Amino acid sequence: MTARFLADAQALADQMVAVRRDLHAHPELGFQEVRTARIVADRLDELGYEVVTGVGKTGVVGLLGGAKASSSDHTVLLRFDMDALPIHEANDVPYRSQTPGVMHACGHDAHVAVGLAVAELMAKHRADWGGTVKLMFQPAEEGLGGALAMIGDGLLEGPKPDVALALHVSSGHPLGKAVIRSGALLAAADLFKIMVQGHGGHGARPHETIDAVVVASHIVVALQTIVARGIDPDQTGVVTVGSIQAGNAGNVIADSALLRGTVRTFDPPTRVLIHRRIAEIATGIAMTFGATASVSIPFETGATISAPAPTAVVYAAAVEVLGAEQINTTFRSTGGEDFSAVLERIPGNFFFIGARNEELGFVAPHHNPHFDIDERCMPLGAAILCDAAVRCLEGQANE
Repeated sequence: MTARFLADAQALADQMVAVRRDLHAHPELGFQEVRTARIVADRLDELGYEVVTGVGKTGVVGLLGGAKASSSDHTVLLRFDMDALPIHEANDVPYRSQTPGVMHACGHDAHVAVGLAVAELMAKHRADWGGTVKLMFQPAEEGLGGALAMIGDGLLEGPKPDVALALHVSSGHPLGKAVIRSGALLAAADLFKIMVQGHGGHGARPHETIDAVVVASHIVVALQTIVARGIDPDQTGVVTVGSIQAGNAGNVIADSALLRGTVRTFDPPTRVLIHRRIAEIATGIAMTFGATASVSIPFETGATISAPAPTAVVYAAAVEVLGAEQINTTFRSTGGEDFSAVLERIPGNFFFIGARNEELGFVAPHHNPHFDIDERCMPLGAAILCDAAVRCLEGQANE
């Protein structure tokens, strides 16, 4: 069915562009996607889907059963995130954000447009497949836990998916290419806080104090040894301290300092090790200076890990749409993605579809005020998802 899906997706290209640009002009932050969710729900209802709204606060779920007789009853989940970012758009385009300080700077507007096209194509061809398609239009992917919120509201029940698939447009990869790999594509992303408590005083009499800034500085330097000297060279990790807050005067020694940072890992044992070492180093160094350190480092967004069989199915579909020479199977990124919460529970695949075009100036990275995409990536992504979904419904991801 690949050729039909691709032709039909290309026929919907203008419609996808219109949807994407409308959403781009009216972005909504996480758990505030009221307008976007209404547009999604209304369209799914028009297409004959069973629609559930308010899943994970502003999420939308659409269910559609295929009409083809089948001995199996597989369910495939397809995820499309909806939220924007607190960024003021710098692009001078007709569809520029009309909401000051809010922008679709990561392509989720395109994901929704692709999702509605997928919904239309699966409905159009429902006579050719059996089982159930479950569409997940997700709020609050950008660090607010939207996937877990939807899971908490029963997303993975009634029916439980056998396979879960999602795509993400990528301004780091050229139009016409895709990144599809088994294993970890994106890293676990955890935030930490370290509160150093010392004893403040006059800047001219340091001997009467326990300088929290000095203690914090030693902790920052020592944390860099975790990856450099504590991690197997075959593994990788990132420990970044992005914020230090202490004191408010140059002649006053601060009594406390707050460090905030992030940890990125692909390997679960490495993740556990880094968490443990951050706590040990922070508390140990603080103690040597007579200070104390309290450490908060919860396990948050896990690594986005694709299972072998669903990945093989998505790869096969992408080969038909793009050609084998256009697929990168080795790239991975230390960025995070909360679709990982679904993939921790359901085998599946998460892939990138290229949206970069240097000739047209679509080169800005994600989460940048100049971010934009070559919209011709959308029909390609829709065709790959539809074809992969049908393959999964036929049981190919379970073989």
